[in-house]
Amino acid sequence: MPSFDAGSGSSGGETKWVRPETFFDQLGEVLRTTRPQAGETALYAQFTALLEAGAADPEIKAHIDAAFAAADSSFVTNAMKWKYNGKNAGNGWNRSVNNSQWGLDYHNRAATARSNMFENRPNETQYFYTDTDSDSEQLTGSAAYAVTFATGDLPPVDGFWSLTMYDDDHFFYPNELRRYSLGTKNTTLAFDDDGSLTILVGHRSPGPDSESNWLPAPPTTFSLYLRAYGGRSGITEGTWVPPVVRRVG
Repeated sequence: MPSFDAGSGSSGGETKWVRPETFFDQLGEVLRTTRPQAGETALYAQFTALLEAGAADPEIKAHIDAAFAAADSSFVTNAMKWKYNGKNAGNGWNRSVNNSQWGLDYHNRAATARSNMFENRPNETQYFYTDTDSDSEQLTGSAAYAVTFATGDLPPVDGFWSLTMYDDDHFFYPNELRRYSLGTKNTTLAFDDDGSLTILVGHRSPGPDSESNWLPAPPTTFSLYLRAYGGRSGITEGTWVPPVVRRVG
């Protein structure tokens, strides 16, 4: 794939595409070039009236910009934290809501646009995610974790499932194994004698005998993301509960 020079000022992290100081200057053009969806006509009219009021009065414009800057530092930042995104799925995980069929669910629509932009529809894929272990502590590479799927309790899917590692910017973590997820497609996964499956998560390798089940983590904080493609009953109804993320070291 082509690559692009991010410039000398790049931090190597995510590019900040939406800037509070220019957001409302750009919003008018977006409203003019993007048709409202069903039920959004009145909302478009409210936004347009707000922009017109700001254009006519510098004091109003200053209040508008200040309000968006406050939202950017609170809601937009917290949208990267999974406890604010989706709904409780049990065992410390949250579950996606509406996936690409947002309707009037602007809260989760905005949170998904900020955290992980592209999603399939709920009948195609269901997403589960967590930032914390079973003690509600932030996941970190300085610790080691075990994620155990009980016998017969792998995600019920007609397609496939995967447990993916993301760093604190929701990017893949580069590692020597070039391993960013584990799941159905990994044929070397070792199941326990009772038929259960334990995936080991952490920055340090658990050793050669267990490395086939190891999901490498960055040395800093991270998130886990469980995808279920072509979900069966349990996934589609929201009754299947992801396994506990247990700290073991």
